[in-house]
Amino acid sequence: MSLMIEVSIQAWLKPTEKTEHSRGLNMSNPTNEENVQPPQLSEIQSQLSQLSSQLAEIKPYPEQISSLSEQVSQLEERLMLVSDVHRYGKLQQDLASGNWFEADKETVNVILDVAGKPIEELTPEDIRNFPCNAIATIDLLWLRYSQKRFGFSIQLGIYQTLGGNLETTLEQDRKLIEKLGERVGWRENNRWRKCDKLDYSPNAPVGCHPSRWWNSPYGSKMTNYFLARLMACDL
Repeated sequence: MSLMIEVSIQAWLKPTEKTEHSRGLNMSNPTNEENVQPPQLSEIQSQLSQLSSQLAEIKPYPEQISSLSEQVSQLEERLMLVSDVHRYGKLQQDLASGNWFEADKETVNVILDVAGKPIEELTPEDIRNFPCNAIATIDLLWLRYSQKRFGFSIQLGIYQTLGGNLETTLEQDRKLIEKLGERVGWRENNRWRKCDKLDYSPNAPVGCHPSRWWNSPYGSKMTNYFLARLMACDL
């Protein structure tokens, strides 16, 4: 289409070799030939009008695709929750109401319910085999209701930006865990803060929650195991 327009413009602008006499100019009574639209100009205007219409039809498509993707995500979320509403229902309600404190405690309850044992009895093997779909569902709920400020995937992303990877979890890099704690608001003045003293407002540092689950009786050792599991689940 652009080639046709270019050819038409060139044809219209190409000078002719006609004389003033052959062109019928009347210098004593100038005509409005300069104001007469050549046939090519009308054609160009028509083509431009058609292009504008086509662009108007194409332009909404990306927005429609984005909207459809969002609808698919919502349906997937509902499907996961409906299939196990008794397990995730309260967590969803707490998050939907913006009650981050209760949602944080409920996150621990959900994880232990999935694991089938109290936190004191969890072993590294339990963490290595923890179901990825449960992690993904918990993360999805936190992401959705916090506008992507909180969630396991947010915390993992911060850990990785600090230089964390699977190797650092295997090495039990304690200093890196401390850096993570400082970044997300778990540490202050070189000390770990108690969970009840953390900021549970919408202005809490990005990645601050869920936080209580990370406060394991095994310390940073279990933290590294869980970070490795998040990576294995491709969160």
